[in-house]
Amino acid sequence: MAEVLRVKELVKHFPVRQGFFGRRQGVVHAVDGVSFGLEENQTLGLVGESGCGKSTTAFCLLRLIEPTAGEVWFQGRNLAAASSEELRKLRRDIQIVFQDPFGSLNPRMSVAQIIEEPLLNHLSLSGARRRELVTEALGMVGLLPEHAQRFPHEFSGGQRQRICLARALVLRPKVIICDEPVSALDVSVQAQVLNLLSRLQRQLGLSYIFVSHDLAVIRYVSQRVAVMYLGRIVEQAGVTDLYARPMHPYTQALLSAVPLPNPRRRRRRIILEGDVPSPLDPPPGCRFHPRCGRAMEVCRRQRPALRELAPGHLVACHLYDQTDARG
Repeated sequence: MAEVLRVKELVKHFPVRQGFFGRRQGVVHAVDGVSFGLEENQTLGLVGESGCGKSTTAFCLLRLIEPTAGEVWFQGRNLAAASSEELRKLRRDIQIVFQDPFGSLNPRMSVAQIIEEPLLNHLSLSGARRRELVTEALGMVGLLPEHAQRFPHEFSGGQRQRICLARALVLRPKVIICDEPVSALDVSVQAQVLNLLSRLQRQLGLSYIFVSHDLAVIRYVSQRVAVMYLGRIVEQAGVTDLYARPMHPYTQALLSAVPLPNPRRRRRRIILEGDVPSPLDPPPGCRFHPRCGRAMEVCRRQRPALRELAPGHLVACHLYDQTDARG
């Protein structure tokens, strides 16, 4: 499959300022050298604990937050270096669905106005054609034409997220970034929205970057998974391979905490000691080493490179420096 998006060494540091003159006191290392690719008709799951930099990474891709460094390549252009006019044109093909469906909708605008807004910003169409596309987008997400004249407060959480998805779809993008789109919904509604996303992907050939802390959701929707810890990707693999054979100690600990649907089955739980270090002062070397029960001296000194240890399976861990994981 062809690659539609390529991220290279993406970095986002937030300066911390204090005092009357706003003197710089330090830097929050929110995202620190993240690289990955996204193929056509593929879902890449971005998973990790809260505060690991997942959402910041997603926002930097669209430059909703300006990255400090790095490259984001889409259709032969680097979004990180694009002018405002180039970026506006490219955003037609990359859309985003936010975590909070109510907070991301203007309460003073009707559903028709909300979905129509991207058309007004990016295309020169007649009013009749815009109304036609709005109705079509509503139908794609399972809403009725009469819903167009209502306002966001008249809908349930699941319906509001469908409106957000319709707004993203109305321009027929190639890539949709989903920032925890089901975390604010009930479990039964989550399943409906996830099934809708899968159906739309098959019908329209969409590619998703799906940000979530829920490993069960990531397993259901993704073909490939990148695990983040404290601003860096520590493991990246196909979803079946990652869940069957996690290599990084952090990934192993995350998966050991996932509940099993069969109460008779038991899984050995890996308990991580201590708290996540502050991104204001991340530890040297491997950032996971203060909580890793298998840490070595080299882990405290040297940052492990993200290396391919098996076909399509990348791991950043010194445990595999002297061994071949395929052996």
